[in-house]
Amino acid sequence: MGLQIPCPHCGLREFSEFGFGGEVRELESPDLEHDFARVYLNDNAPGPQRERWFHAYGCRRWFTITRDTVTNQILDSAGSA
Repeated sequence: MGLQIPCPHCGLREFSEFGFGGEVRELESPDLEHDFARVYLNDNAPGPQRERWFHAYGCRRWFTITRDTVTNQILDSAGSA
């Protein structure tokens, strides 16, 4: 069985039902170059990382999870935002 993601609205589901929305990052950027990096350049750091996911084949809502990028273990999930 592959990675399962706990949707706060639908429960535990296969990752194939979701769209990855990227890493959660600070919204403040001092200039255009930093803003470009914030949006398009992922850190891909090992360890816990906050991420946005979209439940495309379910409730069609966005939510945030904290996932360990080394083990793929879901450490925390938050509601929609």
